[in-house]
Amino acid sequence: MSAHIFEVGDRVQLTDAKGKMHTITLQLNQEWHTHNGWLVHNDVIGKSEGTVVETTGGLKFLAFKPLLADYVLAMPRGATIVYPKDAAMILGVADIAPGLKVLEAGVGSGALSISLLRAVGDSGLVHSFEKREEFATIAEKNIRQYFGQTPSNWSLQLGAVQDHDHKIKYDRVVLDMLAPWECIDMASQVLDPGGVFIAYVATTTQLSQTAEAIKSSGNFTEPESSETIVRGWHHEGLAVRPQHRMIAHTAFLIMARRLAPGTIAPARRRRPSKGAYGINETEA
Repeated sequence: MSAHIFEVGDRVQLTDAKGKMHTITLQLNQEWHTHNGWLVHNDVIGKSEGTVVETTGGLKFLAFKPLLADYVLAMPRGATIVYPKDAAMILGVADIAPGLKVLEAGVGSGALSISLLRAVGDSGLVHSFEKREEFATIAEKNIRQYFGQTPSNWSLQLGAVQDHDHKIKYDRVVLDMLAPWECIDMASQVLDPGGVFIAYVATTTQLSQTAEAIKSSGNFTEPESSETIVRGWHHEGLAVRPQHRMIAHTAFLIMARRLAPGTIAPARRRRPSKGAYGINETEA
C-alpha cells in the first residue's frame, strides 16, 4: 500500500478549524471521542493523507501523518528536547550525511537522536551516551516508537561519555550536556581528521568555556558559534506582519573541525577587545 495511505498502527495528526492538533494511533474497531461525537478508526484506515475526516457529531479534521517536528514536540519528555530548529541546524552545520559514524552524548528525550539516525541512514551509525537512567529509558521508548523498532545501527550506553573506552573512530561528535569542555580531549581522540565537533549549550558561560577549551587543546580549527532564531509571519490579505510570539533563544551551537595529528593551524589574526581576558592573561 502507498506510504501516503493510513494503515493500522499509523500515527495520525488531526487538525481542527482553529488549528488545534490531536494525535491518535490507528487501531481496528477503536474510537476517538471528542466533545462533539467520536471518530471511528476504521473510517480513517485506507484513506489518503490530506483528506478531511469527520466525527459522528459533524466535527471535521484534516488528517496527516505527523512530521518529525510534530512528533518530537508532542512526545513524552524527561529532559528538555533539542528543538526542531536547532536539530535542523546541527544536521546542516555538522554536515550529518548517510554513512557517517556519529558519537552523541546527552540523549535527553531522544529528539536529536531520531534526527541523527534519519540523517546517517542504514549505512551509518549513531552511538549515544546518557548519564541519567531515567532519561535513557524515556529516549529509548520514544525512538523505538518513532521507528517502530529499535534501530539496529543505534546503541545507547549509560554513563559519562568521557569515561568509556571508545573502540572506533567517528566522523562527528555531537554533545548536548552541561560541561562539554570536559570532553574536548575525548573528542580529539575519537574524531578522524576533518571530523566535526559540535556542542549544544544554553548559556554564554558554557559557550565561552567550551570555546576556550577548544582553542587550548590545539587539536581543532577556530571554533564558530551561532544561535538560531525563528520568527513566524501572519498573512491575511494585505495584513502581513510578524507573529507576536516567536521561538527566540533556545541554545548556542559551537562547532570546530579536527586537525590532523601534529598540525599547528595558522594563528587567527584578531585583536581582543579590552577586558576580554583577565589581566594576567593579557600580560602573558
